[in-house]
Amino acid sequence: MLKKIRLTLELVFLIGITLLFLDFSGTVQPVLGWMAKLQFLPSVMSLSWVPLLVVLIATWLFGRIYCSVVCPLGAFQDVFARIGKWKLFRKNKKAKLANKYCYSKPKTWLRLTVLVLFIVMLVAGFNAGAVLLAPYSAYGRIVAAWLQPAYIYINNVLAQWSEANDNFMFYQVEPHNNPAILLIVSGVTAIVLMVLAFMNGRTYCNTICPVGTVLGYVSKFSRMKIRVDEDKCIKCGLCAKNCKAACIQIQKDAPAAIDATRCITCGDCIEACNKSAILYTANKTSTPQPTNPEDMNRRSFLSIVGTATVAAAVQAQEKTTDGGLAVIEDKQIPNRKTPLTPAGSLSARNLQQHCTTCQLCISNCPNGVLRSSTSLEHFMQPVMEYEKGYCRPECTRCADVCPAGAIRPITKEEKTSIQIGHAVWIQQNCVPAEEGIPCGNCARHCPSGAIQMVPLDKELKQNEQGQWVDEYGTVLRQDRIIMVPAVNTEKCIGCGACEYVCPARPFSAIYVEGHEVHREI
Repeated sequence: MLKKIRLTLELVFLIGITLLFLDFSGTVQPVLGWMAKLQFLPSVMSLSWVPLLVVLIATWLFGRIYCSVVCPLGAFQDVFARIGKWKLFRKNKKAKLANKYCYSKPKTWLRLTVLVLFIVMLVAGFNAGAVLLAPYSAYGRIVAAWLQPAYIYINNVLAQWSEANDNFMFYQVEPHNNPAILLIVSGVTAIVLMVLAFMNGRTYCNTICPVGTVLGYVSKFSRMKIRVDEDKCIKCGLCAKNCKAACIQIQKDAPAAIDATRCITCGDCIEACNKSAILYTANKTSTPQPTNPEDMNRRSFLSIVGTATVAAAVQAQEKTTDGGLAVIEDKQIPNRKTPLTPAGSLSARNLQQHCTTCQLCISNCPNGVLRSSTSLEHFMQPVMEYEKGYCRPECTRCADVCPAGAIRPITKEEKTSIQIGHAVWIQQNCVPAEEGIPCGNCARHCPSGAIQMVPLDKELKQNEQGQWVDEYGTVLRQDRIIMVPAVNTEKCIGCGACEYVCPARPFSAIYVEGHEVHREI
């Protein structure tokens, strides 16, 4: 019964969190958004004490159920661990490729080294390196880079079919522009995890994962544990051969030992035991812990956890159509001196310190504005570009879904007054200024009214009737005046509507320069 309950909950969390990354309509987040906020590292990074305490107290009471139920990367590994147990692979003569596991000594030195390195990177502000080890973020990158494009492709095929049959249940969605580095990092991560899980079960969780290490030492003192009844145990070793955490040691001349720091309370050993000698209970038995001279004592563990807590504190929907007669040159991204970060991130530094690069905000962006950064300083963190869309003032999706506090929740009213950057006009790119063709797209589409069209000739003035006159007071015909945009930087919020709708190619005649620190206007 324990295993069935765990498998059911594990499947619910796996499907739910996967849907959070796949969904582009915004319908899943209000229902299942709490699953992302329950993840351990995002809770630490955002100092969300309620979900953090829930996880720690649950671990203290029931063991590492977070790793076997809540963590999507754990469920991802379990899928391939189960594949490794199929009869097809059990026929292989090599023991390591069979479905049977065996006890392995804990790599305490490796676990602590990775944990300390993880904490040092967080303290030093090198989150780009730390988040490569984070389980939730790793799973998010895998889904965003590989599963979501396939999901969108299937949706677009169904949309074409439904539109041809006058059915509008589906609609076309532009796939996200994933950089090559994201595909490479997520692809390598997935392959390594699949191989490790296929051959040895939860190797990653118990030797590398920093979250697993922290929760492992909390579970050492848990009330409920997997225990062995020595009066019933016949030393057959079935429990150890089915333990994907490799934490059960069976010796003929010694009591059975279970390493509680690595046990993920999966229940596989209970199901495998023919003598009902393994129990999940709070009652103490004679089951000892496997001895290891490298084991960490409680004081050093609490010191590391304390250090980690201090470290955490410190498609565009529109399409250009031309009847298929002309080739429209794609826009190129301008070279911004300061990257654009979403409203709610407060500043580039706040985003850099708290972002876990899980890609959830990028996956949920309905405007195609967010994408992964390729710079080392903001590695795989979200940045904003406007060549395929603009940041609609009424959209707060990224702030709604972020579980780590890198993008704080904001209301639609608050977003319309947050200045993330300001527009800059480039005369040599402007169609009216260079070709004399009237335009005004930027002024017409500016949602904050920060752009006005003024004469290129600065000598012209407006009279009391609002007519443009020259230095002699002669009223000029409107079609004779070259009008160009003028930006009021005090009203501009940096949404990028002007940059997106500008017809100039390949670079827009008006683009948004980011602000290091956002401000309210």
